[in-house]
Amino acid sequence: MSNHDNPHGGTGDNVNVTFGAPATEASGVLEGFAGQAPAADLVKDTSTAAFTADVIQESRRQPVLVDFWAPWCGPCKQLAPTLEKAVKDAGGRVKLVKLNIDDHPAIPGQLGVQSIPAVIAFKDGQPVDGFMGAVPESQIRDFIKRISAGGGNRVEEALAAAREARQAGDPQTAVQIYSAVLQEEPEHVEALAALADLLFEEGQVEQAEAVLGKVPEAKRDAAAVAAVRAKITLAEQVAGLGDSGELQRRLEINPADHQARFDLALLQNAQGDRQSSAENLLAIVKADRNWQDDAARVKLLELFDAWGASDPATLAARRKLSSLLFS
Repeated sequence: MSNHDNPHGGTGDNVNVTFGAPATEASGVLEGFAGQAPAADLVKDTSTAAFTADVIQESRRQPVLVDFWAPWCGPCKQLAPTLEKAVKDAGGRVKLVKLNIDDHPAIPGQLGVQSIPAVIAFKDGQPVDGFMGAVPESQIRDFIKRISAGGGNRVEEALAAAREARQAGDPQTAVQIYSAVLQEEPEHVEALAALADLLFEEGQVEQAEAVLGKVPEAKRDAAAVAAVRAKITLAEQVAGLGDSGELQRRLEINPADHQARFDLALLQNAQGDRQSSAENLLAIVKADRNWQDDAARVKLLELFDAWGASDPATLAARRKLSSLLFS
């Protein structure tokens, strides 16, 4: 028997954000999700009693590699640091659980592990692949990549949970989930745009712009990205417009004061009154299409980007704009 035979002979750029909102149940999606577990949590020892929780149940959340080893096994000692490094470098796409077969012979016996080192990958509660021996790091990395492929459903589930958390008034959890997605897929446009939007809404404009700066050049025209950029631009324009009451008084004196109406529309949008904002811009288009080089229509289109194509205010204003332009 060689020194690696079984003597029993048997049968994965964070933005630092602080919110006051409490976490909701949606934060549970972070458990086991790529990128969230600290490196120390990606590797653990297990036992016969804990195997079901550490491997079977955990593998329903993400792939788990089980390293069967023994203290007397030289190749096991050679493989261990390379295997642990590869798992940690994978950023949470897999976890590693180590089982000493001398102390816990029942599990390797049941799985038919007859020589060590042996690594078996579990997914959805079942063993799905594995390898034996002290293989090179490149082979381990390829193995991890193959085992962790097809995680798109997990990402989509995480994005859905983030949206739910945000709608429930829990931006802290939403930020955590989006950050987790971005650790696994750094160029995921929806996650980048949503995270930037959350930061912007919390008044962290510079951080929002920094997140948008990570969007790949080829995807910077994506609707979600354009919407956040439009919000930031509009906020910058509103900053020096003054008091809405004064603008209203100017319009009472002179309803044809298009500049006052234009500025009021921007303030109304900033205050969340999308309908009034759109109505004022439409009024300018109706009265003088060419005012300031068609500025009111152009601004409306920017607002449509910021509100989103399916927003009720966008749909209503777009219909009215079409009637004005093509009637």
